[in-house]
Amino acid sequence: MTAQTAQRGDLVTVIGLEVHVQLETNTKIFCGCPTEPAEEPNVNVCPVCLGLPGSLPVLNEAAVEAAVKVGKAIDADIPEETRFHRKNYYYPDLPKNFQITQYDEPICRDGELEISVEGERHTVTIERAHLEEDPGSLQHVGGGIDAADYTLVDYNRAGVPLMEVVTAPDFRSPSEVRAFLAELEEVLEYLGVFDASRDGSLRVDANLSIIDADEVGDDGEIGSEALAAANRTEVKNISSHKGAEKALAYEETRQRNAVQRGRAVEQETRHWDEAKGVTVSMRSKEAEKDYRYFEEADLPPLRVSGWKEEIEIPELPRARRERFSEEYGLSEEAASKLTSTKQVADFYEDVASAFDPDLAATWVADELLGELNYRDMAITDLEGRLDEVTRLVELVADDEITAKNAREVVLRGMLDDGDDPDTIVEREGLGKTGADEVEAAVREAIEENPDAVADVEAGEDGAINFLVGQVMQKTGGSADPGDVNQLLRAELES
Repeated sequence: MTAQTAQRGDLVTVIGLEVHVQLETNTKIFCGCPTEPAEEPNVNVCPVCLGLPGSLPVLNEAAVEAAVKVGKAIDADIPEETRFHRKNYYYPDLPKNFQITQYDEPICRDGELEISVEGERHTVTIERAHLEEDPGSLQHVGGGIDAADYTLVDYNRAGVPLMEVVTAPDFRSPSEVRAFLAELEEVLEYLGVFDASRDGSLRVDANLSIIDADEVGDDGEIGSEALAAANRTEVKNISSHKGAEKALAYEETRQRNAVQRGRAVEQETRHWDEAKGVTVSMRSKEAEKDYRYFEEADLPPLRVSGWKEEIEIPELPRARRERFSEEYGLSEEAASKLTSTKQVADFYEDVASAFDPDLAATWVADELLGELNYRDMAITDLEGRLDEVTRLVELVADDEITAKNAREVVLRGMLDDGDDPDTIVEREGLGKTGADEVEAAVREAIEENPDAVADVEAGEDGAINFLVGQVMQKTGGSADPGDVNQLLRAELES
């Protein structure tokens, strides 16, 4: 990528990511234990995921299919044959004392993902994306990782299928990292291989270093020697887009301050303490040789030739955004909202096929998503009820209720009380007032408010709003304010 050199003074920030994504499968990657969260620790376990002697792994086909979909989505090279390796290290949540992963023969190589930051597009190189198993999880009791009274180990997550996405050091600011994670998560959700609502479903390790601006070429590229010479820190245990931006902003400032004060930056692994908003030193950073990779003898080579061509992927979010703008004439902002998830985009297209695309965009992107966000809900929380939202749009399109009542009474009642729109309209008496009744209310408002009428005639146009309010009050809010405004002006001019 042609890197954006976001720099302050004579220093440049360089960031690369390792993103661990939990793949959506029913069972773990090498055994039949369920991946669904358990209420009790250490219940979704078996001899395989606990690494007991004599147990043998069997590869989960669904995890491989998910990995192939990811590879296609990032336009990666998917080799005809790939292998699994053992990554050796000791940690309490790694029961075998090694992790089954992929080393020099990953299932995806040389991909890319385009992001937009402040209106500018950048292409991030994805060097590799490979399959591996998740370790267990540690629960620190009585404090954080650096101050806990003791630590408990839960092996329910051990063996959950992960895909690790490794980027080139193409990021020059924490905001670019946040944009990349948002775009990656959207792509994964469109593919149906990822569920962002799962706890721990996306975890980020970020490598950050500070180098002299002189090392950056005119094209924005940084030489491999300069990158190798820079002492970088790895920030671990980041679990959100916002957390990544905050963690890296802190680490960027910490390193810049050290360099500007003439102190060396230690090459180390640091823990992101989200509660305190700081990174904490954990250990010296391991080198690749420390893991003593060797081939996993209990798993044969993985071949996906032929089969990978049969696996299809849906239209991806960026392509869908562009199509929405062209096909429906939507603004970039509206198209972005309407493609935020595949479920939202699918629902919008259903509504736009029956009603005016602009009306559909207003009700899905602004009204529905706005009310859902206010309630910390997602469109998936309305599963089985989206036909009711379509019916609400129909009531507005057919001029049976006002947009104001549809938004402030009907939609909110649907979300808060679970009632359908027709029931709410009938109960609240929201059917639109007939033309004769509105005209009568207009004449009454004019007769009862001579001072306001005089103000309008004197050129105080704001007074018309008072008269509109009087008519709306007389009609119980069931008249259209725009129509009332026009009727008032026509009556006053006659």
